[in-house]
Amino acid sequence: MTAPCLAHIVRHPIKSLGYQEIERAALTRGRPLAFDRVWALATTAAGFGDDAVDWAPKMRFVRGAVQGSLQAVQIRLNDADGSLTLTHPLRPDFTGTLPQDAAALVDWVRPLWPATRPAPDRLVTRADGLAFGDVPDPYLSVLSLTTNRILGQRMGRDLSIHRWRGNLWLDGLAPWEEFDLVGRDLRIGTARLRVEERITRCVATTFDPQSGRQAGDTLAALENAWGHTDFGVYARVIESGDIFLSDKVTILT
Repeated sequence: MTAPCLAHIVRHPIKSLGYQEIERAALTRGRPLAFDRVWALATTAAGFGDDAVDWAPKMRFVRGAVQGSLQAVQIRLNDADGSLTLTHPLRPDFTGTLPQDAAALVDWVRPLWPATRPAPDRLVTRADGLAFGDVPDPYLSVLSLTTNRILGQRMGRDLSIHRWRGNLWLDGLAPWEEFDLVGRDLRIGTARLRVEERITRCVATTFDPQSGRQAGDTLAALENAWGHTDFGVYARVIESGDIFLSDKVTILT
């Protein structure tokens, strides 16, 4: 049987505001993917008085589960100078550098956010330099192209991988095999990761990341066919190393 390989590496520099595919990454022990969810937009109800804050639940931030059209934001970040561009079908492009242009970014997002919700207020980073993931642990998410394809067939549509906001996509796993990896280690490139838990999903995954419109109830499909709403797994980097697209993935005991 052919070993699985690394098919996509994806980062999301601003929580819930876009995705960017990259060709390589340096993974660091005990840390998430570099530049993944390193920023987030706090709302006026978040209660943050500083721009560097502790991890907090996602309810304090602008997020796709509240406004699904945010799923259609795309982002391009230049690692060298920190400049970035955000695009959305309903907005002119935003170009700037963070954190210097944080106020302009907040203004750009406001028309996309429901007027009935606490408004986007300020750009924040984590005081410890980690990611604004949905859980406080410094995880990367690992997902399977096979499982995505099977779910899409069940729903009668092609599902973009970017619905799931995953980091590492593996090709060549058996259906749902990623769940069997919990408690096991993976060798990808020169890095080693330990798979720790399954990921339970939210309504944001029901929105198409190209149009920003609701397009297929992923949660109902998962629940009806498999009795859960989990998709993908969380993994922790336990040995630093470099990963590249097409790297072989070795499942360790």
